Amino acid sequence: MTARLADIAAQAGVSEATVSRVLNGKPGVAATTRESVLAALDVLGYERPVKLRRRSEGLVGLIIPELENPIFPAFAQVIAQGLTRQGYTPVLATQTPGGSTEDELTEMLVDRGVAGIIFVSGLHADTTADVGRYERLHGQGVPFVLVNGFSEGVRAPFVSPDDRAAMRLAVTHLVSLGHERIGLALGPERFVPVQRKIEGFTRTMREHFRGDAAELIEHSLYTLEGGQAAAGALLGRGCTAVVCASDMMALGAIRAARQRGLSVPGDVSVIGFDDSPLIAFTDPPLTTIRQPVTAMGQAAVRALLEEIGGTPAPHSEFVFLPELVVRGSTASCRQNP
Repeated sequence: MTARLADIAAQAGVSEATVSRVLNGKPGVAATTRESVLAALDVLGYERPVKLRRRSEGLVGLIIPELENPIFPAFAQVIAQGLTRQGYTPVLATQTPGGSTEDELTEMLVDRGVAGIIFVSGLHADTTADVGRYERLHGQGVPFVLVNGFSEGVRAPFVSPDDRAAMRLAVTHLVSLGHERIGLALGPERFVPVQRKIEGFTRTMREHFRGDAAELIEHSLYTLEGGQAAAGALLGRGCTAVVCASDMMALGAIRAARQRGLSVPGDVSVIGFDDSPLIAFTDPPLTTIRQPVTAMGQAAVRALLEEIGGTPAPHSEFVFLPELVVRGSTASCRQNP
């Protein structure tokens, strides 16, 4: 227990005596200090003493598109931890091919009396989808927050990465390495994040080069196979570098290059998007745009709890700056075709 007290005290920035007082439910500890100690318990993975555990505030739904892309489990983990620390029980609902739709999952969660719902990369990001489903959710009195994909027609808080800035970071990095034929591989054009990435990509390319960047853009699916197909088409157009809209697509782009007998980064540079877990350990380690998952997930939880608490945020979008993480999949251009 001594080692545990020391660990908790170090994490919370208080004395071991203070930790002991909190764990034993003794008076004389400021509320903020008590919360710091309890948070330290959570971070370090220790269970709170039964008498200090919060009574459950209820269920909160979390709807994500899939679990195969590692960025979605990463979002789920951050959001679930944030909800648990605030006394809520997260209920993870995942869409699967041939399984439940977003509407069916939403109905299931509402039927179970959830206090609110967080949607990650849902139909709100699809410009062709009917946003009336979210207005109906409003009518049922269920608070919700939407992550990735802004819509003017939905009255709710949104949390997004700055997709335009992400493309500026990627293209500027490749230009600095001497690349001119830079391709962009991304998902279907109907999605808001895709449209924003295209805007950022074409604007930055125009700042550096003449000509129409449209021929350097290839749409596909957000999968390894989709990235392989898109990158194959771009390499066929003479691209020496490919920016991908997800890390999974980037792994597909590396495969496409190798199938053509090209090395990465010797012949072709590849940049991903997300900085998914374990992506630093690929061959080569992937240069990518890090989506600020922790900050975004925590912001989504805060916004939802404000909605649940009766002090809703305005119809606004909280935009988080991404970060370029340079690893081994980008290098100087050998030659420009």
